[in-house]
Amino acid sequence: PPFPAMASDSRDGHATLKRCLGVLRDARNDSEQFAALLLVTKAVRAGEVDAKTRRQIFDAIGFTFPTRLLLSRQPPAGCSPHTFRALGLTLLACFCTDPELAGHSQILNKIPTFNDVLLSPCDPDSTSMVDDVYQCLSAILATARGPRELVTKGTVSALCQAYLNGGHGSDRALTLLVGLLAIAEAKCWQRDSPQLLAVLSKLSSDFLKAEDMTKFELCEVLPHFIPLSPPLTENSQGSECLSRLYKGLADVLGSKLSQLQRDPALKLAASLVQACGAEWIPAGSAGSKFLALLVNLACVEVRLTLEEPDPLEVERKKEVVTACYVLMEMGIQECLREENPLLENVQKMQLMRIMEEAFGAVIFYLRQVKQEELQDPFIFASVRVLGAWMAEETSSLKQEICELLPFLVDYARKLFKEGTPAVSLPQAELVSTEGSVFPQDALRFLLPGFCHLTAEDRPRDILISEGAAALLCEYFLQQWEVLTSESTAPAPLTSTEMSLQTTCGVFLNLVVTAPDLVRRDKTFSSLMDVLLKSLPLLLPQKHHLVLAANVATLGLMMARILSGSAALQETRSAKEFFGAAIRFLSQAHTAQADPSSDGLALAVSPAYVSAWDDIHELWFLGMQALAGCIPLFPWLPHAALQARWLQGLSQLLSRVTPASVDLELVTAFQAVLVELARASEQCRDVMLSHQGMEWANLYGMAALEQCLAEQ
Repeated sequence: PPFPAMASDSRDGHATLKRCLGVLRDARNDSEQFAALLLVTKAVRAGEVDAKTRRQIFDAIGFTFPTRLLLSRQPPAGCSPHTFRALGLTLLACFCTDPELAGHSQILNKIPTFNDVLLSPCDPDSTSMVDDVYQCLSAILATARGPRELVTKGTVSALCQAYLNGGHGSDRALTLLVGLLAIAEAKCWQRDSPQLLAVLSKLSSDFLKAEDMTKFELCEVLPHFIPLSPPLTENSQGSECLSRLYKGLADVLGSKLSQLQRDPALKLAASLVQACGAEWIPAGSAGSKFLALLVNLACVEVRLTLEEPDPLEVERKKEVVTACYVLMEMGIQECLREENPLLENVQKMQLMRIMEEAFGAVIFYLRQVKQEELQDPFIFASVRVLGAWMAEETSSLKQEICELLPFLVDYARKLFKEGTPAVSLPQAELVSTEGSVFPQDALRFLLPGFCHLTAEDRPRDILISEGAAALLCEYFLQQWEVLTSESTAPAPLTSTEMSLQTTCGVFLNLVVTAPDLVRRDKTFSSLMDVLLKSLPLLLPQKHHLVLAANVATLGLMMARILSGSAALQETRSAKEFFGAAIRFLSQAHTAQADPSSDGLALAVSPAYVSAWDDIHELWFLGMQALAGCIPLFPWLPHAALQARWLQGLSQLLSRVTPASVDLELVTAFQAVLVELARASEQCRDVMLSHQGMEWANLYGMAALEQCLAEQ
């Protein structure tokens, strides 16, 4: 060859490398270029190339020459069939150590070639090619466009196969899969679910069989392969994986463990809970003992870390404590589950006591939090899990929660105002945040607890004094905007809609228990304006019926208190709101065949049946509130006549058997009918012309009878 071998002295080596680069640039034929290239790639493989030299190599040959090498199928005489391809891959691996080049389209379009190398049989001569491919793929993964390109060009499937084949570098295939899943889990599972499931199957089998430290190393890897969707419980292979993981974890957590061994096991259990709830834990004695042990261990970990918080210790343990929060949240749900419970009553009582102590530690920790720490995702995870406890357990830790309320309101306000884009810890999200404007919407998790607390004097007074009403009104407005920007097609209940419903519940409590606050606080006038505009939009969309019921009832109850406000003085928005409220109330019942007789019975309308459990109390409250509004708004009887409610109700009560209408319903109808008859002669005439006296007598509506009898 026209070049000496690369010198062992680094200075001579660099000089030779420079000569080679010169020849590469000025080569007159392929053989000269090839000879120079052999020395360059030898230097690259020996790790003798710095960033500056690497750039010089690229400037000398660009992407064209490596691409030619990859495509060439005729190696030099006496060389391996892979010689050109191996040289090309080495050069590309060298280029990929420059992040700017790793994201270049000329590298990204080689991804199918890299996949082919991984899927080809690997003999001893081609191990360096495999190493170079892994180097290229690792570099691509670290670029902005890389993960998307890898997923769409089939690398997930190739990596899965490479890992399952167990050939050279298969451990690097697993590492790359972990990296890809961390960035694009949903897309990976959507595109390559069978292949990823096969990897999970192998990992779970290895986890169950392992008797050494490998078991705990797999605890660290496995959470990356447990998808939030599609659910693993949907097919037999996924269910088998879950069964093996349960048995492996039961074996691990039932043994005496060091902290280093226990922490990964708790994190794996939390990732399973995030993905499948408690469905991966079998029913029966063994399953219930395991679940109780899991929650118990989580509570102990939380208490040990937070009861006497050492800042360094808390910092080190944040991830595992956040995983414990997930397990505690599952514990709350399982203790409350009545249908097919995994836990026995004695276990439930024991766990509630243990969890109470753990939540006492969470409250103690939150009381120490400084203002500069509020951005920390761990604080969010702590507030969120406390919100889950407050939503369900209202009697315990009441004093401590009342003392913490100013912090909780202030924290929720800061996050809401700033729209904090902090990233949650891996286990911080148990449910989807779909519909939530900010990644850390603390109010969403505190609302159910606030709803309970506003029904009680002391916590309600604290919430009011801390400005919670104004904050919740702003939140309602913002969530309403989110809801109206979402698709109008029927869809599963989003967190936005749930938040709006619960916020209505908080406001209903305030309207009932603190009417003076509603009168004097301008917040409620702003809220009233939104309710007037929102109900006419919501009501036609039957999949929003529960929210419509909340809005209608809250609006009617507030209208009684704010009857003097300008917005309610026969304005267009007020007329449209009351028209919609009357439609909501009037369309709830219908006549249907009575199986026990030949007649008709009163029944809930088909459109309301699925939601009736959630809205029947709101309907009765709404009827009561409407009756209270009629004397305050002289134009309301006309709205009822326009809706032809009186005619429809008269016909309904005339057709059905009185025995099918219970007393509570009779009382609700009578309250509204009496007020309409008193307020409007025209309404009284409509009732009389539709046998009002007869059916009033038939249903025992004495007050209505008397009202109709008066001239």
